[in-house]
Amino acid sequence: MSDDALFPLELVQPGKHDAGPRLVRPGAVHVPGWLTLEQQQWIVGRFSEWTQGPVPLRAATLPGGHQMSVRTVCLGWHWQPYRYSRTATDVNGQPVLDFPEWMVRLGKQAVAAAYSPDLGVEESLLGLSRDYAPDAALVNYYGDGAAMGMHQDKDEHSNAPVVSLSIGDTCIFRFGNTESRTKPYTDLELRSGDLFVFGGPSRFAYHGIPKVLPGTAPDGCGLDRGRINITMRVTGLS
Repeated sequence: MSDDALFPLELVQPGKHDAGPRLVRPGAVHVPGWLTLEQQQWIVGRFSEWTQGPVPLRAATLPGGHQMSVRTVCLGWHWQPYRYSRTATDVNGQPVLDFPEWMVRLGKQAVAAAYSPDLGVEESLLGLSRDYAPDAALVNYYGDGAAMGMHQDKDEHSNAPVVSLSIGDTCIFRFGNTESRTKPYTDLELRSGDLFVFGGPSRFAYHGIPKVLPGTAPDGCGLDRGRINITMRVTGLS
């Protein structure tokens, strides 16, 4: 039985939120508690399947030889610093897993939830969910001591929003400006089930994870420890 047959409707109809969306910066919206525990647990099950390959969970090596502390598995397109490919030429040469249709629907629903007229979001972002069609996801696992330095998501040939989902341990998420890795930036907690969408004026803002808070994953989310972060993107590639 396919993933779509197992869990499509529940996954794209999120349950009760812990709080309403809040605008962090123009085009950047945080929606706490967007995924229910059941939805998180189901996604963790899919993550376990993705890590079985054909391309395994791996820590990318940056130019200069530094290995990232975060480990990643990709869907749709394989990311390596700093480009996308259909095969994992930096790992084992195998083709990347397909981007699942249920995740396309989930991305549309996420953008619709984040970009509400009530938040004063730019008019150009309202209604964007109708045309939003992510075709790649970087699924990052943060184990003990893992962090992510300030960076821009700019390897895509598209300025469509990035959709980020958090499952497991709470992290400190640092969301900055589009000019540099330094201040001004905003630090906020992303907890299990939270949604964060950034597009428009904030699409190329620097952002990072300076710290994950061990032991904060809620019971029932599917993870005993660590953090999974799914970031959906529109690559603009064919």
